[in-house]
Amino acid sequence: MSSQPHTVLPWIVRRTRLPLLSLRCVDCRSDSATTGEGRFRVNANGKLLDVWLLVRCVSCDRTSKLTVHERAPVRSFDPAEIHGYRVNDPELVASRLLDPLLARRNRFTLDWTGAWRLDTPSAWLDEAWPVQVEVVFDDPVPVRPDRLIAQGLGLSRNEVLRRIKCDIPLRRPTSAGFTFTVMARE
Repeated sequence: MSSQPHTVLPWIVRRTRLPLLSLRCVDCRSDSATTGEGRFRVNANGKLLDVWLLVRCVSCDRTSKLTVHERAPVRSFDPAEIHGYRVNDPELVASRLLDPLLARRNRFTLDWTGAWRLDTPSAWLDEAWPVQVEVVFDDPVPVRPDRLIAQGLGLSRNEVLRRIKCDIPLRRPTSAGFTFTVMARE
């Protein structure tokens, strides 16, 4: 029996909604906020522009602002970007929210619980062993590979650790694509 995988199967991790923000509310001390409808606030002060992303506390509905741009020269912006801020473009909201620099500057983390799904091919367990699976991330959803593989294959995490060959640590969260090989049951 050959040790080279016969089949490469695609798995895709997709965002189903924007993640919640782990951000303490100044009013009720809740630890969770949402972008809701995804709105920007744009303020022009002479030739300088301020842009904020508005977020709402999930408990008390208080609105807060996350600084996207502060006192940035208007000429440094692409006109399409300014238009996107003014019309609250959903893709621009998503790209700014998923920007790690914005998260660090505004001191929040993303809570991806319930905000993603794993798309896998239907039945494939009839394939010749071993089977190679390529995991691709449409968005930077941080997941532990052992949990993702267990969910996708319907295995226990202990069985995943026994049957999976992978070049990355299975118990350390990743949001970058990776490939793993499923070995036959012993």
